[in-house]
Formats: sequence, C-alpha cells, structure tokens
Amino acid sequence: MPRIIKKDDRKLNAYFTSSGFVIEEELLELELEPEPEPEDPIKSWMKQFKEDKYSALFHLGFQKRGKWFSPALEYLHHIVELLIRKISQQADLEISRDAVQADLQNDEVERLKEEIPFAIGMEYIDADWIRKLWESLFTVFRTEIRDYDGTVNRYFAEYNSNINVAGRVFFHLVENVENVANNVEHENKEGRFPFAFMATYSTKPVKSKRAVHTPLKNALEEFKGEEKKLLNLISTVIKAAEKSSFISELLESGELFSPLKLTTDEAYIVLKEMQLYEEAGIMCRVPDWWRKRSNSIRLTITVGEKEPSKVGLDAIMDFSPTFKIGDESLTVEELREFQNMAEGLIQYKGKWVDVSKDKLDALLQAFEKVKSYGEEGELSLRDALRLEWKGNELLDTSAQEIEEVSVNNGQWLKAIKEKLTHPAALRSLSSVPSVASVPSFHGSLRPYQSTGYQWLNQMFELRLGACLADDMGLGKTVQIIAYLEDARVHSGGQALLILPASLIGNWQKEIDKFAPEMSYQILHKSELKAKEEIKIKEDCFLSITTYGMAVRLEELKNRKWDYLILDEAQAIKNPGTKQTKAIKQIPAMMRIGMTGTPIENRLGDLWSLFDFLNQGLLGTAKEFTNFTKELGDHPSGYMRLRKMIQPFILRRMKTDKSIISDLPDKLEMNAYTTLSKKQIVLYQQLIRQMEKELMDAEGIARKGLVLSGIMKFKQICNHPDQYMGREEFKPEQSGKFEQLREICETIREKRERVLVFTQFREMTEPISDFLAGIFNKKGFVLHGGTSVKRRNEIVSEFNGEQYIPYMVLSLKAGGVGLNLTAANHVIHFDRWWNPAVENQATDRAFRIGQRNNVMVHKFVTKSTIEEKIDEILTEKRKLSGDILSAEGEQWITEYNNEELMKLFALGGDKV
Repeated sequence: MPRIIKKDDRKLNAYFTSSGFVIEEELLELELEPEPEPEDPIKSWMKQFKEDKYSALFHLGFQKRGKWFSPALEYLHHIVELLIRKISQQADLEISRDAVQADLQNDEVERLKEEIPFAIGMEYIDADWIRKLWESLFTVFRTEIRDYDGTVNRYFAEYNSNINVAGRVFFHLVENVENVANNVEHENKEGRFPFAFMATYSTKPVKSKRAVHTPLKNALEEFKGEEKKLLNLISTVIKAAEKSSFISELLESGELFSPLKLTTDEAYIVLKEMQLYEEAGIMCRVPDWWRKRSNSIRLTITVGEKEPSKVGLDAIMDFSPTFKIGDESLTVEELREFQNMAEGLIQYKGKWVDVSKDKLDALLQAFEKVKSYGEEGELSLRDALRLEWKGNELLDTSAQEIEEVSVNNGQWLKAIKEKLTHPAALRSLSSVPSVASVPSFHGSLRPYQSTGYQWLNQMFELRLGACLADDMGLGKTVQIIAYLEDARVHSGGQALLILPASLIGNWQKEIDKFAPEMSYQILHKSELKAKEEIKIKEDCFLSITTYGMAVRLEELKNRKWDYLILDEAQAIKNPGTKQTKAIKQIPAMMRIGMTGTPIENRLGDLWSLFDFLNQGLLGTAKEFTNFTKELGDHPSGYMRLRKMIQPFILRRMKTDKSIISDLPDKLEMNAYTTLSKKQIVLYQQLIRQMEKELMDAEGIARKGLVLSGIMKFKQICNHPDQYMGREEFKPEQSGKFEQLREICETIREKRERVLVFTQFREMTEPISDFLAGIFNKKGFVLHGGTSVKRRNEIVSEFNGEQYIPYMVLSLKAGGVGLNLTAANHVIHFDRWWNPAVENQATDRAFRIGQRNNVMVHKFVTKSTIEEKIDEILTEKRKLSGDILSAEGEQWITEYNNEELMKLFALGGDKV
C-alpha cells in the first residue's frame, strides 16, 4: 500500500547516473493528500525537465532553494548557482557575451566533491562528471545569450533581479613589500602605509580583440563631457558606496581615481568589506593569504598518536591541542598577547595575521574544553571521532567562531582509519601476508571478498561494529560465512543471525555448501512441529532467527552473544518500531549489519543502523536530525559525516572497475524460498491425491496426469490463489512473493530495473500489482495478448531515460525478439525446466548494448519438486553439459511411480 504524504512534504528528486542525472517526482507518492494545485512548482518544473533537463536545471539556478528540493537536487542547484555567480562576475561580460570563460578551478572541483550528498548514484560523481555537467549547463547560457536581443545585465535581471552582473571596475589591494621591510621594527608607527590600493576599469581598444585594464583616472579623460557614460561605468562603485562609508569618502573626495597608499587599518576595512564590493559587481583582487585564510590563528587538536591500552569506542585516546599560525606553533601566553592587541591586521614573523577578539576568545574556550577531557580522562575513541565530525557542538562554540579549529589524526589513529577505509589498497601495498580462510571453509573467495573477510576480522579485533554493504550479487553471505567459520575455529562462542524469513533457505544452502562443519539451528516456528517449543541449544555455534521472531523470543536478550549479525539490516531503519527496539536490546560483543541497499540515501536510516552498530557515535536521534536539517545551508557537513562513517562501512559496487574485472558479465544464482503454511497444506493434499491417481493411470493418460500434477505443484509454489483460481494474492501467503519483495526493495533503492519472467500468463498481473506497491510506480506487463505495436512502445519506454522499474513477461511471449538492456536484473519467478528456454529469456537483458553486469535470480522453493528438479538439472549440466529437450517437463513422465513420489514429496528423499 503506497504511503500517502502531504503536499508540503513532497520532493522533486534527482539521482545521478554515469552520464549525468535524472529528475523525477518522489516515488513515495502514488496518492496525494490533498490534491496538488495547478501552480504546483513540482509539476511545473517536472514538465520543464522533461522538455530539456539541462535548460531547466540552469534556470532553476536563478530560483531560491525550495522546500521541495531533495538533497540531490539541492546539490545540482548549488552547482548551477556557482556557475551563474561565476558568469555574472566575469569582467567584460557584455563584451565577450557567448565567448565568456568561467572555468571551474581544481579547488572548486574538490570542494564540490566534498559536498556530494548521500543520494542514489553518488558513486558516479568525480571530477570528470562535475566538469561535464558544468560544460553542459554553460552551453545553455552561451546558446541563450548568443540569441538574446538585449544586454547581459537585462538577461540576468529577467530571471533574478538580485543578481548584480560584474561591472568594468576592479579594486586591487596589494602589499607594499618594500615599505613593510623598511618598517619591520616600527609595526605601530603612525603614517606607515604597508598596502597599496588602486581602482581600474576594463576597456576594449578599437584594434584589439581583448579588453585591457587601465587606471580608473583614465576614465575621467575617456568620458570627458559624457557624464552619463561615466556614471554608468562607476554604477557598481556607487552601489558599494551606499553601504560603505570608506568607499563613499574615496568617491566623494576623488581619491578613488588615483593610486593610494593605505594604512593597516584602511587595508583591513577593504578586506573585511570585500564581499560587499563583489556583491555590488566590483571585481576584487586581494592577497591569496586572505582568501585562503592561510595566516589565521588556528587550534589544531592531534588525537591518537599512540595505540590505546584497550579496544572499542570507549578506548581512551591520547591528544594534544596546539595553537598555530601557518606552520608556526604558538604558546597560550603568545595567544593571550594577541588578545591584548587591537583588532585588525597584525604583523607576526613576516606574516599578516587577522586578529579578531571574538575568534580568539572562542579558540581559548575550545582549548580549555579540550584540556578538560584530559583532566577527566574522558577523551574516548568515540569522542575523538565526534570531535572531528561536530567539533563546534562538542566544544560549546558556534560553527562560525570555530572555523579555525581542526582535528588531526595521530599516527596510530590515522593508520587504523586508512586500513579500515581502504582495506584493499593497503593490503596490496603491505608486505605482511593476508590471513587465509580456515581449512574448514570449503570455498574460494574472490580478491575483493577476501578483503571483506579480512576487514571483518580487523573490525572484530578492534571491537567496532561493522556494516558490510556490498552491492547486490557481490557475495556478502559468503564473506560472513568465511568470517564466522574463522571465528568458530579460533574463538568459539555463539553467534546470532537475524534475517527476513524469506532468506532462511538461502542461508541454509550456503552454510551447508561453504561451512559444513558449522553447527546451526533455526529458531523459527516453520522449522518445528506443532507443539514444539523454541529452545536455544548451548552446543550450537550459530542460531538463525527472523526479525519477527526476534521481537517474541525474550531469551535472545537474556544472554550476551559473541556475534550478532543482521541480514538486510535496513529492516531496523525505523528506530521507533517495536522490532528495531527489541533487536537493539540484544547484547553482543561484535555487531555486524549486512545490506545491499544504499541506506545512506535516507540519513535517518543511517542513524538507526549506527545506533545498532556503534551506539552514540552519531549522537542522539534528535542531535542527528538537527544536523541533517542544516546540510542544505552547510553542504560541507556531508564530507565530515562521510569521513566519520567510512571506516565502519565496507561498500563495493559493481560499477567499480576493479570489481567488474573480477566478475563474470552474468551472475546467476538460485534464490531459495520457503512455503507458507497455506502452501504446505495444499502441497500435501496434492501429494496424497497424486499418489492415489497414479496407481491406476497408464500410457497417455498417465503422462497427462503427471504433467498436470507438475503444473499444479508449480502453481502452489507460486501462490495458493493461482492454484485455487482466486484473485486476492496476499503476499504473505507465498514465499516467492516475500522473496520478490526482498530483492526488489533493493532494486528500488538503487533505481535499477528488473525483468520478471513467469510461464503463466495469469500470474503476470498479480505480480505486476505486487511490484507496483513495492516501487510505488507502475511498470509494464507483456504477454501473448500484447499487440506488436504496443510491444514496440513498451520496449522503447522501458529502455528510455525516465525510470520504469520493472516489466513482467510471460516466458514464451517475452523470451524472444526483444532488446531490454535497460534492465540489469532478471528474475525467473517460476522455472521452465529447459535451460535453453530460460537462457533465451535472460538474454533479453544480457545482450549487445548492455553496459552493466546482469544478475539472474532463479526462484527455487525449498523442499519441493522445484528444488529436486533444479538439483537434477545442475547435476546433468555438470556431467555432460546436457541440454534437455524443448518439451520442458516431458522427460519427467518417464519416471516410475516410486521415483515420481520421491520427486513430489515435501522435504522427502532426493531422486
């Protein structure tokens, strides 16, 4: 059931792709309450984005940020604002028009990379991506201004009257080096002029293609007798003079038209008012040390130089606070001397220093606060990491006052964070051999999986909670099994695994395959007889239960587990639910979360996960919510948060070239589902019916009976309502529907696309209706009744840029003649027991033009005919690469009655 959201809560979303971005209305809004009004900005802008997304984004940049902006759209808006500001501040803009240059500098690119929000596709954003977007947006401006019949100033005013296009006047402030050198010993001497100031303007000589700069006094001669032109030239100066008494006096006295020598105090006024001048449209050239704040007084706190005596977030860290100007260290006494000086620019060891009483007071306050940690012995690893993330709050001072405080990692802490954040890179550079998995682990890990296994071991040694967040299909389960088997052999103890019920079968299969010596038990009613009680066996290493059972089993909270693992950990994303609260109360020495869903997309989900993994690291829920609300105004917070959580999350993507090179182009896997109670009852009834009818059946009638029975077993495995001819199709009554939900929720979060194949036409609509509820968006259905014209339209739309999340296809109608390379997931909801037919269907996605690795999920219902026949086919392919006849199940009819009943038996013997 889609969530009904209020109109004021709706967002216009953006997500990033390898080639750019896509804009869409929020997917959580199939139904709206109340109905949107005709002038609804989301609808209006959505229409413009559909017509030309780069033009729409460029013009959106002239608007103020709206409440309906998603974080990703805020980021794109921020880039456009920067572009518009750069263009508007270019000198000679009216002269150059569409030939204007407004390049993005390297430091600006780095800053934009730091401000990337937590959003879908953020892994695609790098320097090339940013520059490509910049150029696409710049092209919009160049095209429009080339055809615009009017001044550039008027063009900007039409979209935003508050934008001041740069005039032709420049202010230059430079150090008078010779004067400074001659007066080093007389720093406070009256009449000293250590700075020079000059106003210039740009003009274009008749025979030149480029503008040149000349002193503003020349304008008096150039525009002699043309007062209107002169006033137009200095209009930006007049604007600045309205707000600056210093510039007003220079303008009225006429001194502005000549080069000037400035005192320290006068230069300080120019530097402090620089933003005011630039907002008026005056270009300013000032010393680099002022813009970069390289000569300001800073408080540097170095944390974790030595290894602490214990592990975990409560480990006590060594730290040392130091005052610095550039690379020069200051004592507290020297800092207090600065406090006694007058505010302004002060010469210190050949450098100009900005002395602000408020900032010095804030620095000393922060210094005393840090010192108090040492006196109380309370600077834990948790505090140290939080200090780097939110120092201003922890040091009781405002973000503006504390901009001169930095936290540096000492030798030990820096090495640990590097090791955890970049485990693959450091392992490849290390001369120390990597730890091999134990002999009782029956499998071969891919290089990145081996890195994950070792990272988990490292996190355990440090007693830190870990989130293994690899992309779907990269083998999170096998990495956890390798880690648990290593823990079982070397450390012992007891492990608890909590997962969705639909994944129990998958885990059983994987454990039996990779760690057959590992003892495990299933703490779930489906695994017990009617009146049997759930009991935790003391001699069992791994206990497996579901999220639903974890709420009911009080015994889970009455013992301290050595290892607690959550599969599909996004299940605890809502901190207020009974389920989340119950799971967080289970005590454990080591906590691990597994998820293929990019939970960073919703920061509230991220807080809840970290509250489970490493409680207190991200503060309280209220503190974190307040932090997220400020991100729109302070996007650098994304970078600080990212640095904070990176050591605790290991996420590898299939888009990563180093990972892709280690993967086959097509990843095929069985997704094991379990029968619901209703399915079990119907399945057992059909077994008894088949056993009775087979006793008297012969020849063609017997073949027909067998084929009919196989079809009915398949229908029951799909959903009881298909078998019974009903139309309700409640998801909880089918293990396959629950498995489909688990897979597609992850696909939805990543805005990927999926093809779902079924051999039953009557199942296409129920599956589609179910998926529409998961994606909150309707996809397509294609079967034998779909016209050729409609088929072509569906294929075109599905492969287009606008997000169509899924297509449900009947196997025979959708298995040939279609090119659906926009999908990178294929799900075989039910099995056509002919590999050639299934492969043909899979190749609708896996074919020429596909740029992604394709994941193929084959649903197999555990302990049923589906599992047994899958094992038969697997064995035949192993032995001879046998491709069975195109008749599908015909070969099964050759089995005798005893063999057939073993095949049909629920959880019975294998054939």
